Amino acid sequence: MIDAGSTGSRIHVYSFDTCVSPPKLLNEEFKMLNPGLSSFDTDTKGAAASLDPLLEVALNTVPKAKQGCTPVAVKATAGLRLLGQAKSDAILKEVRNHLETDYPFAVVDGEGISIMDGKDEGVYAWITTNYLLGNIGSKEKIPTAAVFDLGGGSTQIVFEPEMGDNEKMAEGEHKYEFSFGDRDFTLYQFSHLGYGLMQGRNKVNSLVLKSAIKSGTSLTPFESKAAAKGATASVNVVNPCFPPGVTASDVTVELSESEIYVVNFKGPSEASGTQCRSIAEQVLNLNAECTSKPCSFNGVYQPSLVKAFHKNSDMWVFSYFYDRTNPLGFPSSFTVEELKDLTKTVCAGKSLWTDVLMGESVTELQNEPSWCLDLSFITAMLHTGYNIPLSRELRTAKTIANNELGWCLGASLPLLNPKEGGWKCRVKETA
Repeated sequence: MIDAGSTGSRIHVYSFDTCVSPPKLLNEEFKMLNPGLSSFDTDTKGAAASLDPLLEVALNTVPKAKQGCTPVAVKATAGLRLLGQAKSDAILKEVRNHLETDYPFAVVDGEGISIMDGKDEGVYAWITTNYLLGNIGSKEKIPTAAVFDLGGGSTQIVFEPEMGDNEKMAEGEHKYEFSFGDRDFTLYQFSHLGYGLMQGRNKVNSLVLKSAIKSGTSLTPFESKAAAKGATASVNVVNPCFPPGVTASDVTVELSESEIYVVNFKGPSEASGTQCRSIAEQVLNLNAECTSKPCSFNGVYQPSLVKAFHKNSDMWVFSYFYDRTNPLGFPSSFTVEELKDLTKTVCAGKSLWTDVLMGESVTELQNEPSWCLDLSFITAMLHTGYNIPLSRELRTAKTIANNELGWCLGASLPLLNPKEGGWKCRVKETA
């Protein structure tokens, strides 16, 4: 399974024991690389060829005799969704051609090489997490974990609501019903397109830049991403989402497809974490009309995580949620309040970093000027957006039992049955 994400592509090569129900995962090989398919824009052959180092992992892992009966799928997420249909279709067509022409694996038909629906992305991540935790797969009713996945272009929330006797979940696309391991599940899911971490960064920086332009800062825009690529900034803009003494050089800010700027962002003279958090909350569009209550952010219906999700059930946050906390020495289990405190420390600047954080964490912060912005956006999303209480404990990890979290495992399980998975062996099996 190849995950063609917005910032990079990743391959997961799974080995299963299918003689038991549910199938038992025996092994996983994993490799990732940058950049993502969407970065190739109209260079379709370059995009397809970028997957070759990943496919080498599959060739070296799957025994040669089994390669023709090993399904391969490529699922793209928010990066290609945001690129536009014409460009993304051309890239995926070339990827399919490359796989079918140059590799021995059984390429999954139809949606096997496609942009994945955001709701499937979230639900598959929920299946992965709860499968690895042992919460699903048997008739026994075990409480399931809620899942929050933060990619570069979108973010997903999925959980199994426990509605009161006189309540029921509103009907709509957010409602996802399916069966797994002799149990039926009714999930709430939503994929917030445009609210992944990289898109969140751009939204925050856009608000800061618009304010600077309105205040008289003179800037000349580029008319396309291609024109802005490699440009050097000549204008400095003060950004409250950068700590004092920190500068981010040559940052690309996209106000629209035809209005793109390249600037240097500088932190203010004094820490402005509170102002940054306020900007992050503006990005969440909390004042949007809520036509079906309760809502999270951007006017989206969501059952309350306080009232409709058991307080003792786990909440798992991963992908960029993990990548922005683990390198700073944060534990695998923490409260939203502790995350808020970490954000305050990071936004305070170097003078406080050395007093509170370990040496490796300080190095991480020095190498990536956007940590304050990222953590402010993440904290605002979890607490103010999803309405998770400050005292609520969250769990995070990159793997469970050495297996990667994310949607890939959940999306791979249906492929174990060729008829249901939509693929055929490319070679005839011999007796």
